[in-house]
Amino acid sequence: MKRVAPICAGTSGRWRTLAALGSTLGLALFLSGCGGVLDPQGPIGLQQRTILLNATAVMLAIVAPVILATLAFAWWFRSGNRRARYRPNWSYSGRIEFVVWSVPTLVILFLGGMTWVATHDLDPARALASERKALTIEVVSLDWKWLFIYPDQGIATVNRLVIPSETPLRFRLTSASVMNSFFVPQLGSQIYTMAGMETRLHLQADRPGTYAGLSAQFSGGGFSDMRFDVVAQEPTAFEAWASELRARGGMLDRAGYRVLAKPGKAASAQEFGGVVPNLFDGIQNQRVSPSAALLCAPFCRAAELRGDK
Repeated sequence: MKRVAPICAGTSGRWRTLAALGSTLGLALFLSGCGGVLDPQGPIGLQQRTILLNATAVMLAIVAPVILATLAFAWWFRSGNRRARYRPNWSYSGRIEFVVWSVPTLVILFLGGMTWVATHDLDPARALASERKALTIEVVSLDWKWLFIYPDQGIATVNRLVIPSETPLRFRLTSASVMNSFFVPQLGSQIYTMAGMETRLHLQADRPGTYAGLSAQFSGGGFSDMRFDVVAQEPTAFEAWASELRARGGMLDRAGYRVLAKPGKAASAQEFGGVVPNLFDGIQNQRVSPSAALLCAPFCRAAELRGDK
């Protein structure tokens, strides 16, 4: 007598596999909106999500009918359907050609127009309209950490960005080393940082919370750990935090910056109750930088191993 248990077990196993794959896909789709670009917490992120969803809907207007038409044609012209008409001498229809080319042309024009308008409306350097005064934050990407300077408050932090909610944020960004990229997915608009140059970015957090920030540009061995927390607080709580930090003390001067700028991952977030004036401008203009020996170290070591002089 033949045993059927293995067959049933195999069938059951396949169903379990399909169920597991479906659950994984559903979980991935669900998590894609948790803490990412599909879960915006500011006006810029919200507008960018709207553009993303609109563009997806417009493209699906072509993709979905094409998929359905492909399945319908495959079913209708199957070998067992004798009602399907075979026309080997048919080769052209002006009406069909018009539809085939006009639809994607209209979609491209629509997407291009939407992109044109959004490019100007969401220009990173464009200030946000608000009754509240914008908070200026100076950002420096290091190897491999983030330095945030609050020039108006006279304080600085490393790998922890504290901001007031419902307040426009005016970022000035540069790099003390290689090119990098500043990105807070829930607030929107990633932007690059470059040595000797300044880029600008305007964002806002609509409500208190903690949002993940990261580097979106590969910059060496510690790139994967270039992450930071964005802590949005009520404006009064932010002012209290800044006052407490100033009272706590701890000065970030140029000598301290050179130590901070040494390549390496930050063990934990750091806070400074004072910062030397115009430090960001000195870094951006390359007047304040790590020592020549530090910058030369990896190249000099390689030359030493090669026996160069």
